[in-house]
Amino acid sequence: MTPRIARRKLLHFGAALSLAFTGTTAFAQAAEDYPSAPITMIVGWTAGGPADGVARLVAAEMSKELGQSIVVENKGGAGGNIGSVAAARAKPDGYTIMLSTVASHGLNAALYDNIGYDPIKDFAPIGLISLSPSTMLVPANSPFKSVQDYIDEAKKRPGELTYASGGVGSSQHLAGASFKTRTEVDILHVPFKGTAPALTDVMAGRVDMIITTGFVAPISSGKVRPLAVTARDRVPALPDVPTFDEAGVKGFFMESWYGLVAPANTPRPVLEKLNAALNKALDDDALRTRFIESGSVPAQAMTIDEYWDLVKVGMDEAKELVRISGAKAEN
Repeated sequence: MTPRIARRKLLHFGAALSLAFTGTTAFAQAAEDYPSAPITMIVGWTAGGPADGVARLVAAEMSKELGQSIVVENKGGAGGNIGSVAAARAKPDGYTIMLSTVASHGLNAALYDNIGYDPIKDFAPIGLISLSPSTMLVPANSPFKSVQDYIDEAKKRPGELTYASGGVGSSQHLAGASFKTRTEVDILHVPFKGTAPALTDVMAGRVDMIITTGFVAPISSGKVRPLAVTARDRVPALPDVPTFDEAGVKGFFMESWYGLVAPANTPRPVLEKLNAALNKALDDDALRTRFIESGSVPAQAMTIDEYWDLVKVGMDEAKELVRISGAKAEN
């Protein structure tokens, strides 16, 4: 190698190091100044449903820690896929984050042939918010006083009884399909554009039942009756409601979860700051109490990498749940 070529390579190497150092410094500065404007939290479900409620609770608490408001933006439709695609395509600067769910980062990849995004490659992790079992709810004036009552009637009238969901591919759809498979009943799926309108029709008696999270508010309204929960143990918020195991449907365990993600390539220091704000929010006694009273289990503090490991394991479990249920969504 001639001295001139060696000197040229050395200059190029120095320039590359300078650029790398400049980029690192810019990332650090961005994190130091972050956030300097309001943050948008995309929720792939309609306003008024369980996911929306969780998002607004945690957004309000995180805003206190970050010193900037977090504005919830509902983009419902396609089992949460519309909101997920919008979030995946957003600028990766920390000013757009998304409420991730067992649907967006688990079920949908197994239910749909093409969801329009990659749950792992197109997102970066922030943290876990809470875990929530589901409850089978029927209208308050329903003749069904137990899960077995519903099963018996469904077998007498195949194809006539109905169950509601927040849309094709939603966790309620999967829960209903899994219940149908496990009990060998023929019941009709009635999908809605979000959990809130689905619950409205169940409360009005237009649909026979729903298996959903966010059950405490509708139960408190007196317009629905809980029959069983999809947890392994009874839920503190509903101590008198049996598990499905106790109700005779063995092995029907299903737990939804909520977390936060950002678009892929969001700077790591920004993710760390959001993770710290989330963990601080979840340490608030009042917020934890509100989650517990709503039937959820607030998450313990975890790193962004611990959360991502949990999501990856959950995606494999979701694939198996979808296989057992026989559910399939059309794009």
